[in-house]
Amino acid sequence: MDTLLRDTVNAVVNSRFPEMSIEGRRQIESILIREEFPKGSIALNEGEVAHEIVFVGKGMLRQYYYKNGKDVTEHFSYEGCIVMCIESFLKQVPTRLIVETLEPSIIYLFPRDMIQKLARENWEINMFYQKILEYSLIVSQVKADSWRFESARERYNLLLETHPEIIKRAPLAHIASYLLMTPETLSRVRSGVL
Repeated sequence: MDTLLRDTVNAVVNSRFPEMSIEGRRQIESILIREEFPKGSIALNEGEVAHEIVFVGKGMLRQYYYKNGKDVTEHFSYEGCIVMCIESFLKQVPTRLIVETLEPSIIYLFPRDMIQKLARENWEINMFYQKILEYSLIVSQVKADSWRFESARERYNLLLETHPEIIKRAPLAHIASYLLMTPETLSRVRSGVL
């Protein structure tokens, strides 16, 4: 039995729908596909279609895109988190995002066709899927509001408070990009100058 698989499913389910039964969790475990990537691998490339929701078992990944020749980090995910290129996944169109491993990583793929099949058959899987989508929308809104209304220091402090793992593990250039600031601004924020 893959204990990392079980721990990952429990962490992801507990973060979205903790009431799910053991049977529902085992049903998810039974269809996940394990993949391993070394650091610096591209798990999903721009132009590909996202056919899965990804559960992170081990390691850290980032989603990013290119704008005016610069890469812009949109999201970080680590153990117990989900990676999803939501538009590509829902519409089955090529993504403009890239998913890269920042550390050696083990991920579990939850295939779209199996999610939809299970969601029709099992109300718990349906509710879990709904909670994943709701959470993604909320995260997107919170991030957009942060960019619009908060200062650089407020954005950094919020990230430090809500996701200290990112501050500890991600390269500073990616953190700065995620927070929509230059590495120099991030240095000033971290040193308390800004």
